[in-house]
Amino acid sequence: MPVQPIPTGAISPRLRFFFACASLAGGMLIAGALPPAAAAKDVSGIAATGKGAANGGASKPRPAPDVIVFTNGDQLSGLLERVSGNSVLFKSDMAGELTISMDKIKELRSSGNFAVIRKSVPFRRGTVQMGTVTLADKKVTVANPAGSPLTVPQSDVLYLIGQSTYDHDLARKPGPFYGWGGNFTLGSSIVKATQNSTTFTGAMSLQRGIPTVQWLPRRNRTTFNMNEAYGKVTQPGTADVKTSIFHADGERDEYISTKTYALGQLAYDHNFSQGLDLAQTYGIGLGRTIIENAVQQLDMKGDLHYLKQQFQDPSNNEDLVGSTFAEIYVRHLPHKVLFNEQLSLSPAWNFEQAFAAAGSATLAVPVYKSFSLSVSTIDNYLNNPGAGFKKNSFQFTTGLTYSFK
Repeated sequence: MPVQPIPTGAISPRLRFFFACASLAGGMLIAGALPPAAAAKDVSGIAATGKGAANGGASKPRPAPDVIVFTNGDQLSGLLERVSGNSVLFKSDMAGELTISMDKIKELRSSGNFAVIRKSVPFRRGTVQMGTVTLADKKVTVANPAGSPLTVPQSDVLYLIGQSTYDHDLARKPGPFYGWGGNFTLGSSIVKATQNSTTFTGAMSLQRGIPTVQWLPRRNRTTFNMNEAYGKVTQPGTADVKTSIFHADGERDEYISTKTYALGQLAYDHNFSQGLDLAQTYGIGLGRTIIENAVQQLDMKGDLHYLKQQFQDPSNNEDLVGSTFAEIYVRHLPHKVLFNEQLSLSPAWNFEQAFAAAGSATLAVPVYKSFSLSVSTIDNYLNNPGAGFKKNSFQFTTGLTYSFK
């Protein structure tokens, strides 16, 4: 059936303008008037719908695997993760993650970029050469596309560090939000009866160590902890009973050696149950890591501090100079259960009666992904509480904990 032409008068001026523009664009395309870059983009698009589409879309070629040749002639391919001292950490699809002694390796070739940290040369940012690495004849060679390769005796290699780790932890100073890990805990109980009881507990623990990887010597560590327990009991015709216990502390450690560090710390405490409105502590000291491995860590530290105590009764206020001697123990139990224990003793040197002690223990049991069930005890002893208040304050709490890295 022949197509009937549309009378010119039946088309509005706006449609006639649209058709004219479309015809002009079509003419330019046919005449090759489009820019070369656009034409190239069109051609690449056509190619992508051909062979590229048949292969599931264009993709970057996978880098060649890293290779280890052992002294007995055996060969293993996979991914070189790092070298630390005389140990090589190598990940193979078939054998998994392996730690291999350097003296068992005849040759090693990496396709990824690594930085060599030497024993004989003090580390300085911006002076380390980055490139692919080859180990042969007891020498490590770092390629340099822009110049001569760097060759280092194998015995002089302290670390071989991948580019990502080097860039984040060594090449530049980390930003204020980089590398933090920790957990948040919440718990509550509500009772509605003759007596109405409401209790809320919350805790937060944050920590950042630089470098963030455990196998590099630590330069500094920053921690922040906070916990709050609030409870209220009401009954018609009787006075309300309230409990409020708050603690927050922060600490900065600067490492003098691999195990010893100088520290600066501050802490704030409020304990309604002991008549204490606010205690402010500011101190400096030294700490040392006594035990540190994949299962457990034990730290001991001591400080000299200034403590300002403000009580509900101002006549009990004190300005104290004292010290805190503390130990912190962390242990990783089977099935990813985490145990954390702390104990501290704080004598006051200018007022012997104003000493304090504190202890806490927490057990966190994983329940789902990053969530765990935590059970905690906290005991605070204050030898000079406000008049009419007990010296000891004990808490037992349970809650849901979310951990992050």
